Amino acid sequence: MNALLPTAVVGSLPKPSWLAEPEKLWSPWALEGDALVEGQQDALRAAVHEQRQRGIDIVSDGEQTRQHFVTTFIEHLSGVDFENRETVRIRNRYDASVPTVVGPVERPQPVFVADAAFLRAQTDQRIKWALPGPMTMIDTLSDRYYKSREKLAWEFAGILNQEAKELEAAGVDVIQFDEPAFNVFFDDVRDWGMATLERAVEGLRAETAVHICYGYGIKANTDWKETLGPEWRQYEESFPLLQKSSIDIVSLESHNSRIPIEVIELIRGKKIMLGAIDVASHEIERPEEVADTLRRALDFVDADKLIASSNCGMAPLPRDVALAKLSALSAGAAILREELAGALV
Repeated sequence: MNALLPTAVVGSLPKPSWLAEPEKLWSPWALEGDALVEGQQDALRAAVHEQRQRGIDIVSDGEQTRQHFVTTFIEHLSGVDFENRETVRIRNRYDASVPTVVGPVERPQPVFVADAAFLRAQTDQRIKWALPGPMTMIDTLSDRYYKSREKLAWEFAGILNQEAKELEAAGVDVIQFDEPAFNVFFDDVRDWGMATLERAVEGLRAETAVHICYGYGIKANTDWKETLGPEWRQYEESFPLLQKSSIDIVSLESHNSRIPIEVIELIRGKKIMLGAIDVASHEIERPEEVADTLRRALDFVDADKLIASSNCGMAPLPRDVALAKLSALSAGAAILREELAGALV
């Protein structure tokens, strides 16, 4: 692994077409039963191979064993009804059919731990596993039992902490919590969202990360971005809170966005996983573009705390496009790495 400017995939990678319909969120599986398990493991092996071949240092599963970054975790919990679904507005942006909380939520057994152990067996590199954050979980379902966003978030935080500790025991080096809801519900983040995230990471020895982005490159998200004006300053709400938190790494969107790069100053001292790859475009970044995005961040983060990454997950992208973007990411990081090494000579 590169000690300076390591590279990582922030979230999902596209699934092979024989496993699920390409370029679609919540795509149903094309296989079932034992064939599905075998197919998911083959897809995970392929994702690891592609990341290693394309120079990714901190390897992930690419979310090959889950339909969606939130609901696949939720469907393994008791107290949630997936048959009687309801339509809700997700992050005030788009409608989706989601499961309903009908009783006490509990985790009868580990959710992703076996998959993480399988990932661990595929590589000796550092590995990262993503979990949904408590606030984003409550925003991706309907609640007819707790009838309190805060109370349900605290329940999920405890469950996530259980899962995270077992992922750590399975050999996961970095445990990432996805919290795009932090970019929308600012009052809740201040009042209890940050506290529930702290509960989710409580007692972990593995490095912890929180990923806050502007969403997958789907139309609902790109349309929303067009309403945000010439500068996107949502990070200014959560970053001061994160700077004081126990979270080790903050993952944020940057390339081709309207986010002022200086917002990184608000989390000075944290490791930064900087999005240098645009997931809302099929255009493949030039390595020099990636290097430039990373280079601009160095005014606000020390080089030894900077991780090169994508803006968000790439599940909706064509597979060949996503993989080419990984190559561009590692090539761009290599350009800047060489510059920094030369400056020290």
